[in-house]
Amino acid sequence: MKTVLAFGDSLTWGYDPETMLRHAFFDRWPNVVAKALGHKVRVISEGLNGRTTAFDDHMVPAERNGAKILPTLLASHQPLDVLVIMLGTNDLKTHTGGGRVFESRQGLERLVEIAQCFPYQRGYVPPKILLVAPPPFTATMEPDFSLLFGHAVDESLHFRSAVTKVAEEYELAMFDAGEVCETSSLDGVHLDAENTRRLGEALIQPIARLLGLEDDAGAPR
Repeated sequence: MKTVLAFGDSLTWGYDPETMLRHAFFDRWPNVVAKALGHKVRVISEGLNGRTTAFDDHMVPAERNGAKILPTLLASHQPLDVLVIMLGTNDLKTHTGGGRVFESRQGLERLVEIAQCFPYQRGYVPPKILLVAPPPFTATMEPDFSLLFGHAVDESLHFRSAVTKVAEEYELAMFDAGEVCETSSLDGVHLDAENTRRLGEALIQPIARLLGLEDDAGAPR
């Protein structure tokens, strides 16, 4: 059996901008991928609301710094075949990553270095990595999210170029979530059920390709 670790924030956890709770299990994108790939693949969903690439948030009870928790996850879930990283949204908060995609790119590079250089159990190799650029923000009238992310609506348009740059530098696979889904105007940063399902459907083929599960026509098998 192949193993995929989906490492992300609330977009991976499945935060519903309408209810402010969690999307139904099979609406969350990691579970859409798991259902499509079937019993051959185990997809581990490791999403946490507010998670950053490599920045501390001292105002919450859970550890949100992705660079601090990733080594533990790599150790506990090894051996891994594919690591999917979709982070960066929360780096654009001014009190974490400073509000710029530039810092988010640096944090993403740190995560890649951790995954590639981690001392895996003897006999195991580092997983293949798929970097997913978060979708750009949408302007919102929701007061709290407007205060938290409103300054970065234009800045979020640079996610694609920043993640592409990291993928090219480390010769990794890359996917732009903004090509297939858009954030909800209810809060400007999260995905409704339709859009998170759409993201999962779009990621099936890239993940299957990294796992070597495509047929001759390029479809998952």
